[in-house]
Amino acid sequence: MGSPTRPPINRGGGAPQPRTADRYFEIKSEIHKKLLTALNLDRVASIPKDRVRAEIGRVVERLLEQEKIPMTTAEQNRIVEEVLDEVLGLGPLEPLLKESSISDILVNRFDKVYVERGGRLQLTPVRFRDNAHLLHIIEKIVSQVGRRIDEASPIVDARLLDGSRVNAIIPPLALDGPSLSIRRFGRHVITSDEMIAYKTVMPSMLQFLAACVQAKTTILVSGGTGSGKTTTLNAMSRFIPEDERVVTIEDTAELQLQQRHVVKFETRPPNLNKEGGINQRHLVRTALRMRPDRIIVGECRGAETLDMLQAMNTGVEGSMTTIHANNPRDAFSRLEAMILMADVEIPTKVIVSQLAGAIKLVVQVARLQDGSRKITSISEVLGVVHDRVEVQDIFQFERIGVNSEGKVMGRFKYTGVTPLILNRLKISGIKLPDSVFEEVVEVNM
Repeated sequence: MGSPTRPPINRGGGAPQPRTADRYFEIKSEIHKKLLTALNLDRVASIPKDRVRAEIGRVVERLLEQEKIPMTTAEQNRIVEEVLDEVLGLGPLEPLLKESSISDILVNRFDKVYVERGGRLQLTPVRFRDNAHLLHIIEKIVSQVGRRIDEASPIVDARLLDGSRVNAIIPPLALDGPSLSIRRFGRHVITSDEMIAYKTVMPSMLQFLAACVQAKTTILVSGGTGSGKTTTLNAMSRFIPEDERVVTIEDTAELQLQQRHVVKFETRPPNLNKEGGINQRHLVRTALRMRPDRIIVGECRGAETLDMLQAMNTGVEGSMTTIHANNPRDAFSRLEAMILMADVEIPTKVIVSQLAGAIKLVVQVARLQDGSRKITSISEVLGVVHDRVEVQDIFQFERIGVNSEGKVMGRFKYTGVTPLILNRLKISGIKLPDSVFEEVVEVNM
């Protein structure tokens, strides 16, 4: 009889091949179990990482020797790092979280993990051991922010320590096993120069937005999922004067304002008895009692829109928020619908009139087919016409086509209309140079 067949080892140092993946996870799981007995995991956080790594290394060596598994030093080091990620981090997700080029991590099931790089989705070789392993990582994430996920509460919104937004859903709602999505939002706040370099906006548009923010213009940022609404809101917040008191309100904290005088609020979901929940509407009302110069709501999603509207119309000018909508006109239709969710008897005409009176500017953002993100229009609110909020575009991104590399071709341009808001800027002592309304920037031409 020949010698027993040993599992082939991946000599390239990358992810294991599918035919050896199960054996690979068996080895890692066995090491993890032995580590649980070798270390008191309650004290792991206080133990230097080098010491934990050395202990894992010894467990790996003993196990490989007992099992007579041939493995190179590089392979041993890789398995040590992965077990270390299991103990101190988020397991298979750790290498993805360390890669700055990844903007989204999407786990459809334990063995299907996608990432978005440069606006394009790609399947990765990363996988979890099984559904139980994936569920364990999800529970680890949500417990870090004091939330829970189980059959009674199978959906959760949470965040990582770096501010990245996490959404998870588990059975019985998720039919193929736990599902997880992570919207990366690192500590780096994109600068004005970077927005121009990435051709997200042209310089004159940014100069115009800066003037409007400084003049306490109420701004609504509109766009689809993943279009860059929060990034745009963060970038515009740089133009808020340092001496102003800003209150931020979010379901999951993502905003990273650069001012010194910022108070941050985050909602709280109800407990299993449906008690103790604090929604955005409660927080908006609380913010109004805290002498804010501006209130920034991360995203209007429901009845809190009414309180936000009241705040904007009663002295808290210069406030900003975001909304999911395909264009500025749809944005106002959605706001109107959300105000009606507040279950108050307000005539539609009054709602539309208050919307037109409160919001002065709409910044529309979009993610294009090549994955790039653009500010596609900056529109001014003119008033109410035929019971609808009327807007006019001041700046636009005009798409022309797609080049041979698949990049969207187009140009940013001034539409030629004279903004009514210039009078507000003048009263605030801000004068824009004429060149702001003359510039045209071509993209990928």
